[in-house]
Amino acid sequence: MEVTFQIPDDMVGAVAPAGDLPRRALEAFALEELRAGRITEVELRKMLGLARIELDGFLKPRSIYQEYTLEDFEQERQALKELGF
Repeated sequence: MEVTFQIPDDMVGAVAPAGDLPRRALEAFALEELRAGRITEVELRKMLGLARIELDGFLKPRSIYQEYTLEDFEQERQALKELGF
């Protein structure tokens, strides 16, 4: 889906020099959807085209920390055990 919106001409100079405006708008929208609980971290990664390993680096500077449960830890511990670590 493609979404467009209008920015008043007198504001373009203030927001456009700060980087890739369409990307920043997409990131802001996606983060708000994540915070509101309307999308998951997996869906956020898909929307932004991020690899799993990139997600933490994207979220931390925005003060959003990934949920890591005891179950997640146990799954990773078991997988490492099976690999001989």
